[in-house]
Amino acid sequence: MDIELQQVGYAYAKGTPFEKRALYDVNLTIQSGSYQAIIGHTGSGKSTVLQHLNALLKPSEGTIKLGDLSIEAGKKVKHIRPVRQKIGIVFQFPEHQLFEETVLKDIMFGPLNFGVSATEAERRARVLVEQLRLPADVLEKSPFDLSGGQMRRVAIAGVLAMEPSVLVLDEPTAGLDPRGRQEIMELFHQLHKEKGLTTILVTHSMEDAARYSDQVAIMHEGTCVLNASAEDVFGNEERLARYRLEAPRAVQFQRKIESLLGHSLSKVCLTEEMLAIEIALARQKGRAQL
Repeated sequence: MDIELQQVGYAYAKGTPFEKRALYDVNLTIQSGSYQAIIGHTGSGKSTVLQHLNALLKPSEGTIKLGDLSIEAGKKVKHIRPVRQKIGIVFQFPEHQLFEETVLKDIMFGPLNFGVSATEAERRARVLVEQLRLPADVLEKSPFDLSGGQMRRVAIAGVLAMEPSVLVLDEPTAGLDPRGRQEIMELFHQLHKEKGLTTILVTHSMEDAARYSDQVAIMHEGTCVLNASAEDVFGNEERLARYRLEAPRAVQFQRKIESLLGHSLSKVCLTEEMLAIEIALARQKGRAQL
């Protein structure tokens, strides 16, 4: 499902004394099957854009296209329910959305609400519990008796049980330790590849955006100022600084090494693994003096 924002603007409490402009003239195209990151400093409009991606919010100006559905400012939207079924959002701290008395019921809730049979909903729940590396007996437990990491995986299973074609991730690793963060991000990346999902990652982490995304959009003061490849976005530190952002640590380290070497490596290294490979290649060519 392609997603396109065309000159989108949004104001909270529009037409009241408390009106606050959050977005203006946002143009962004997200191709089906891509892994799109959206980055920006606090207050840049990332979260507001996210809530437009399955019509939780509707634009004050402009048009949003979600596959074949167009949402135009000031016009009533019809047939939005099937689209929402296909666009799953994992919010920050998704475990706060748990509410059923058992894990099984919580995971089954969404599919049942959209007309999936109880048999199929339960099948999906059991498959996802295994896929998310949760113990099989967790299904009969209360979600509130689980550890924080297990609760988060159960909440994610509830989103995945809808079998979305678009997965929107809003700071999905917030509050996790480094190991938990890596496990969750690797899980989403695996799902992205295996299921051919369109994945949209809204994040403050330049490392996660650099490691996993194909395209990176920068939000700044309520509008999208750039949408380009991860290499293009993170390879220009001066431009990032204008938008109050920093390059990923691997790129920062690469620049220090290049300064010592007196020349540039052959490409922008977005991860530590890529940087190690490039340094090894440079040494093989006899160009590095380490």
